[in-house]
Amino acid sequence: MYGAGRIIGKPAHSSLPIVLSNISSMATALVAGLAVAAAAYAGRYSILAWQAFKARPPALRRFYEGGFQSAMSRREAALILGVRESTPMDKIREAHRRVMVANHPDAGGSHYLASKINEAKELMLGKKKGNGSVF
Repeated sequence: MYGAGRIIGKPAHSSLPIVLSNISSMATALVAGLAVAAAAYAGRYSILAWQAFKARPPALRRFYEGGFQSAMSRREAALILGVRESTPMDKIREAHRRVMVANHPDAGGSHYLASKINEAKELMLGKKKGNGSVF
């Protein structure tokens, strides 16, 4: 009835390779779309995180905000230099250098602050007792 050698219900040629190639191209497009969407969400999150970082309150500061006492104490000297009261001498010198570089009068810093920083170093190193500031 249909012809010699043909099986009833089966097509003459196989369409399986065509179907698989269509599925493969759809999967590639889907993966590419998901990658673009993920990049967009990551970019949006990054922008929002940066804006939140810039808008954080300025109260989270790491430096001493108080005024100076009339006679400098060891505690105040340690706060000025940003070290602990029991810090070794070499660390005190490093801290003094770091703070002086940031506040040196030749680099636009204040003479008053420079004298207080030097006084704090001398007090922490044990070279001077009491108030010796010229200001």
